[in-house]
Amino acid sequence: MKDLRRYLVLKYIQYLVLSSSNAVSTFLGLLGSLYAIIILQSAKVSSKSTTVLISSLAKADVLVAVSVVSEVVLWTFGAGVSSTAFTPVLLQNLLTANSHISCLLLSCVAFEAYLITFFPTESRHLRTVKNARLTSGIIWMLVMVECALFQTDDFLKASSTSALTRSPCVLWFHFSSTAAALLRSLSYFLGILLRIVNVYIYYKIFFSMSTR
Repeated sequence: MKDLRRYLVLKYIQYLVLSSSNAVSTFLGLLGSLYAIIILQSAKVSSKSTTVLISSLAKADVLVAVSVVSEVVLWTFGAGVSSTAFTPVLLQNLLTANSHISCLLLSCVAFEAYLITFFPTESRHLRTVKNARLTSGIIWMLVMVECALFQTDDFLKASSTSALTRSPCVLWFHFSSTAAALLRSLSYFLGILLRIVNVYIYYKIFFSMSTR
């Protein structure tokens, strides 16, 4: 569990402290996720709601791994690789999805730590493996829908605008563009809010433990 706590600290720094990811933090994050997945396979680690959330957090780095490997392949083979499967826009959307999933899961871990610290008995029925799996599944589903919407919007923008405006898809083009713009704004402000909430939660937990 000490190693998993260190992993969580690494992820908090990567997603909720640093303003943007860099090569060093991404590499360390991938190594940490791989190590966390290996640890979670051990029989010594009990199946709890926290470990379920951490497992889902570690698996989210699969999106980063796919993006990194794809960029390496594109850089190595250049024009010899078809850009229809892995475009730069798609790779960026995968990184965005990873960031959003990680931030939400880290916030769930922080909220659970808050419940354990201040409401251990009252919140026991909420802190179950089933609820953790359900929460993780909902987060993954919502962020994947977000990623698909972003990718659709970017694809339509890359297409011929004049052709789209004369086609029956004009309503879908305007809808996806507006929805994507609103979602990007919402995710930006939600990211700021999650940072504030996480700082507040751990501030309360730290001083609560200090007084004890």
